[in-house]
Amino acid sequence: MDQQALLVALDSIEKLLDAHGIESWLFGGWAVDFHVGRVSRAHDDLDLAVWVEDHERIARLLVADGWTHAPEEGEDGYTGYERDGVRLELAFVEHGEDGRIYTPLEDGRSAWPEGAFGEDVAELRGVRARVISLRALRADKSEAHGDPRVAAKDRADLETLEAPHHE
Repeated sequence: MDQQALLVALDSIEKLLDAHGIESWLFGGWAVDFHVGRVSRAHDDLDLAVWVEDHERIARLLVADGWTHAPEEGEDGYTGYERDGVRLELAFVEHGEDGRIYTPLEDGRSAWPEGAFGEDVAELRGVRARVISLRALRADKSEAHGDPRVAAKDRADLETLEAPHHE
């Protein structure tokens, strides 16, 4: 996947959602790159966290902007969209009664690290995006995964975040 095409798509999505007052937070590998200020590895998709109550509005906006809803079998707590070979993954979040933020799942909920969703904004190659906090990103990338491919990407991302030049 052309990394610049992903950045162009992200810029377009960020501007679209912002124009409609919809909050989103970049997470995953691209959030690592935005935090460190450089592209550290190849990415396959874009990962954005959005409030679950905004999903219908977001779906309408994305479809009007040429995106196609492309759910994966068994998805739970997220969904996907595609346009021009770019994959966008939306993870849904909501406030729990305890004040924490969760992704609602069919069999419960999955907690995000405390303080993940703030006002952190970073820029990479002229694209600005709100990103999950660095502390939350480190916690997310430190979690164990059963999929060896995901685990390898997370290890590489964590090494990038922990590199001395980042601090």
